[in-house]
Amino acid sequence: MAPGNLSQVTEFILMGISDRLELQIPLFFVFLVIYGLTVAGNLGIITLTSVDSRLQTPMYFFLRHLAVVNLGTSTVIAPKMLVNFLVSKKTISYYGCAVQLCAFAIFIVAEIFTLAAMAYDRYVAVCNPLHYMVVVSPQTCLLLVSLTHVCSLTTALTSTSCVFSMSYCSSNVINHFYCDNVPLLALSCSDTYVPETAVFTFSVINLFFSMIIVLISYFNIILAILRIHSSEGRHKAFSTCASHLTAVTVFYGTLLFMYLQPGTNHSLDTDKMASVFYTLVIPMLNPLIYSLRNKDVKDAWKRFLHNPCQSLISWIAWMDKHNLTVLNGFILLGVTDLPELQAPLFWFFFIVYMVSSVGNLGLIILTKIDSRLQTPMYFFLRHLAFCDLSCSTAVGPKMLVNLAANQHTISYNWCALQLTFFSMFITSENLILSAMAYDRYVAICNPLLYRVIMSQRLCHLLVAVPYLYSVFLSLLTTIKIFISSFCGYHVIRHFYCDSLPLISLLCSDTHEIKLIILLFAALTLTYSLLIVVMSYILILVAILRMNSAEGRHKAFSICGSHLTVIVIFYGSLLFMYVRPKSSHSLDTDKMASLFYTLVIPMLNPLIYSLRNKEVKNALKRTWNVCKYSI
Repeated sequence: MAPGNLSQVTEFILMGISDRLELQIPLFFVFLVIYGLTVAGNLGIITLTSVDSRLQTPMYFFLRHLAVVNLGTSTVIAPKMLVNFLVSKKTISYYGCAVQLCAFAIFIVAEIFTLAAMAYDRYVAVCNPLHYMVVVSPQTCLLLVSLTHVCSLTTALTSTSCVFSMSYCSSNVINHFYCDNVPLLALSCSDTYVPETAVFTFSVINLFFSMIIVLISYFNIILAILRIHSSEGRHKAFSTCASHLTAVTVFYGTLLFMYLQPGTNHSLDTDKMASVFYTLVIPMLNPLIYSLRNKDVKDAWKRFLHNPCQSLISWIAWMDKHNLTVLNGFILLGVTDLPELQAPLFWFFFIVYMVSSVGNLGLIILTKIDSRLQTPMYFFLRHLAFCDLSCSTAVGPKMLVNLAANQHTISYNWCALQLTFFSMFITSENLILSAMAYDRYVAICNPLLYRVIMSQRLCHLLVAVPYLYSVFLSLLTTIKIFISSFCGYHVIRHFYCDSLPLISLLCSDTHEIKLIILLFAALTLTYSLLIVVMSYILILVAILRMNSAEGRHKAFSICGSHLTVIVIFYGSLLFMYVRPKSSHSLDTDKMASLFYTLVIPMLNPLIYSLRNKEVKNALKRTWNVCKYSI
């Protein structure tokens, strides 16, 4: 089909479970009850395993995470489904559909691996009970949960990106009650080989590895139980893993029924019922299984319901026991503590911030209003300028106020906000630069199909994914840090609220937070650098194949500005984080931080203005229009 015959799909229609009008209201009340029980049950498990001192073991740590995942899975699907029962127009926006698919994939993959981690936990508890708390240490628990979330996030972002990079024809009717991969790909008029392969590969890998862990764990558990001579011992060992075994059987049984039945037995109604079961019914059943079949949980419920205040008092007493204090604010040491440098530094950074603001605002406006800059490259450049402006604004104004007033304080809430926004925009900038590298690769290596491959929809997707990922990561990091407890010392040895200086002030266990930051920082940097390096290797190969010097010069000039920005940005990050520990010093770290928080956001618009002919011409055109208007 020619590109001209393709219509842009801006929304999808969800067919739902049934199209019979007389069933809509009864189904609404059935699923409202299911969702209500799911929310109440899982929130109850989360609360109970958090406040009850006798449930502070690895098993209930994993159970709490399973409850969070179950609550997330049902909340992604149920509210929209319930609304659709009551309205005649059962639509979901294009981007709303993408978000639902991505979020559902995150939670369902996380559930698969959380159940596998729980199987390993039960194996250690039954087969090696004396060393249980040593083998399944808090660090091991945190590592297993962190890896679970990294796998689920990678799977979700990759599969969603593949599915929504396709072109969708005029038909926008999804024959399902939520946005799922298979019904979405059925609507695509592009070649679906790549997304189908990606979805299939991730599904097989995730299901295979998790099931192998579960099967090996329970095989060893059965062998250990059979070796026990007393019936009381066997009964106790079996009861240790009975709840988890029930949950695993229900969950994997549904998935295997869904995907391993013969093609001739497949029907749309059967698939929908199976989907209802693992998206809505299982998240409701899990808290019931762990409440009704688990003596510890039943006893904890009795204690909590008999005297909820005492449970909260016990939790507060535990907080006091660990010497936890609440801070109203922090003191930022700033760039330097020398009084004679405060005024010169103020004026220097004021100029840097003003040049950064004017330059990035200028790029945003120019790429928005100039008709000749409406290409994918300048679309990404506009978002890069927005990230740069936001990055410098998260840090610059507060830093300038502290230099001018010589009052280096920041409130607790403002510190949390500053950390959130800075983390959000620095991560977005990282990933947008990698998207721009891919854009330059397509422009040089496949110029004839550049506008077809880099369609408006793909550009929006390549920007939406970094923003969603950065929001998730920044909120996760900030919440983890600020729900922890700070000791009495509240001096941050930096000029803004950064995660590592804040972590050094915590008096609670910081292993989990450090592990999360390390894993996500490594994932983000490796993923973005890999895209950049691969793109520029292919670009270099393409340039070397060109015969004419003029062609090589033109190809190099296409990516000259971006390459300069990449070298400066990643050079600063690698200098900051990949140096030997012996060469680290506070002053050097501050200088590196100044460079990528304030100086780079100022340099980027200058690089794209001075090294880019199209931007310089657009500036001249805009200046002439303004001059003639005046």
